[in-house]
Formats: sequence, C-alpha cells, structure tokens
Amino acid sequence: MPDPADPADPALEPAAEDATDRLDLYRPRPSDLAELHTILADPAVWRHYPSLRHDTVERTEATLARWSAGWEQDGLGTWVVRERGSGAVIGYGGCSMLGGVAWNLGYRFAATAQGRGYATELARHAIERAHAASPTTPVVAYLVEHNAASAAVAAKVGLELVHRAPDAGNPDPSVVRLVLADRPLTDAQLGAVLR
Repeated sequence: MPDPADPADPALEPAAEDATDRLDLYRPRPSDLAELHTILADPAVWRHYPSLRHDTVERTEATLARWSAGWEQDGLGTWVVRERGSGAVIGYGGCSMLGGVAWNLGYRFAATAQGRGYATELARHAIERAHAASPTTPVVAYLVEHNAASAAVAAKVGLELVHRAPDAGNPDPSVVRLVLADRPLTDAQLGAVLR
C-alpha cells in the first residue's frame, strides 16, 4: 500500500507526460536533481567523452534549468526517463532545438540500463514527436565516432551520416565528430549544429 508520508513513493509521482512501450517520460523537475546527478557524474556513463562528466551538483542544476527552458521555448525537449514499474530515473533524452534550425536527438542512460534497447525506443519516439512539432525541421544526432553504440542507435532510427571531421574543441585532438541527420542539411543548418 502506498505510504503518503514517503516522498519517494511511486504512487506520489505525477503522471508521465509521455511514454513509450517500456519508458515513462517526464519534463525535468527540480526533484529529479539527485537521480540525474548520479547518472551524469558516473564515469562509466561518460567513457566516450569523459570531459563532459558532471563533477558538481551545480552543473547538473544548470543542465536541468537549460532543459526546462528548452521545453518552455520550443514545446519539446529533453525528457527525464523513468523505467515503467520501478519509477527509477534511468536516463534522459529527446529532441532539443539547436540554433532554431535543427532538432538535436540526444540520449544517455545509466550504465545499469544500457544494452536493453531503451535508447533506440526513446530515440524513435523523440523523432516522432519532433516531426509532429515541426515537420520541416531536420533531426540530427551529434556524436563522437568512437561511441559506436550511440551511432548504431542513430542509424537504427533512420539517421544517415552527413558530416565527419575532427571534433573542434575536444580536449582529445584525435576525436572525430559525426553528424547524422534524417535529411540533407544546408550549410547554415550544419554550421548551427557544429557551433
């Protein structure tokens, strides 16, 4: 029986704003901070881009604020992903607007939730939502080449390689940046994505 005094009780969670077959999707809330920070601070989650690991809670707070602002501005953005049934935050992802010219498809899951097809499930759903919100706006995935799992997800959901080059600004000069998209990009769109 749900415990009304327990703030972590799943019965007290608001209803998901959106969902896939196995995932409940929520707009970011301040109450997600601790669970998201655990994921964002985990070195295993950032093995492909260690310099992006969150080393402070304040960095995660800023990320949550940016995600919330994106939802307010664009009507679509990054969801906090909870596994249906457990209510636990297992990741985040969705489509966020880049420079007003492209939807950026992104996803990241806790190390314990990887390898179950969640990223592909979330990515398909996010692209559907982006196309519904703005069908003429391309969807892109911006990732590093050595993250083969992320590139495989992007390919599974229909994105194709449109750009490959050294990753400008990466602390590791050997890293190569890939941009995959659901359609050809104009020079202006690619420029906005690479900014």
